[in-house]
Amino acid sequence: MSGNAVQFHYAARSDVGLVRSNNQDSGYAGANLLVLADGMGGPAGGDIASSVALAHLVPLDTDSHPADSMLPLLREALLDAHEELTDRSSRDRDLEGLGTTCIALMRSGNRLAMVHIGDSRAYVLRGDTLTQVTTDHSFVQYLVDTGQITPEEAEHHPNRNVVLKILGDAQADVAPDETIREAVVGDRWMLCSDGLSGLVSPETIGQVMADFADPGECAEELIRLALLGGGPDNITCVIADIVPAGTYPPAPPQIVGAAAIDRHAKSRGGEGAAARAA
Repeated sequence: MSGNAVQFHYAARSDVGLVRSNNQDSGYAGANLLVLADGMGGPAGGDIASSVALAHLVPLDTDSHPADSMLPLLREALLDAHEELTDRSSRDRDLEGLGTTCIALMRSGNRLAMVHIGDSRAYVLRGDTLTQVTTDHSFVQYLVDTGQITPEEAEHHPNRNVVLKILGDAQADVAPDETIREAVVGDRWMLCSDGLSGLVSPETIGQVMADFADPGECAEELIRLALLGGGPDNITCVIADIVPAGTYPPAPPQIVGAAAIDRHAKSRGGEGAAARAA
């Protein structure tokens, strides 16, 4: 069935959490594109950073791109966002240190392309099996990969929030991880910020993703569980089911978090925040 035409059935949800005063996450779900960005850089920088990332990526949500163009287009959009962020931070001291993680999942026909930088995560549920598709670009993941600590120790490590690669860091390598996959009917994809993955176990994530048929209700339940865990960070979740084409009528894209609030200066990636770029 995976060879037939497919579509995304999607939802995006975001919550500021119980501690932070503003939401620095941004999320997008559309017919051909999912994006999750977790911004950082103090009260003024993180929300701008994640919004800029979306502003450069959201215009790619069309059905006109051939499959072999997806990775080059995503790569170029990330590089453009990175250059804009480094330019902004160099010109405005209030924005020094701004940056953002980013995951983008793009569909063309029955193919999926994904780019990823930072410690936000992508999961896919296939049947009863949940798989973490991305590898965190984080200090604790480096320690795990080099055998210095166990995955269990990483969950409680004091430096678990240290990210090694983000868009906007002029000193770091910003080449994203890249993959091409088949869009398999029945798969459920989920992109999330560490405000969710850091508080809700993979076992619970998999159970909720299997139990809630509606993507929006599933995202809301996952956020509710993260809030029950204390909600110390912003929490954003973007979910899409791979279903046969024509199962659902066309739906408008959903933009959540910082990018949904049109209050920033214009981005070179679009007319203002990503909400306008859509």
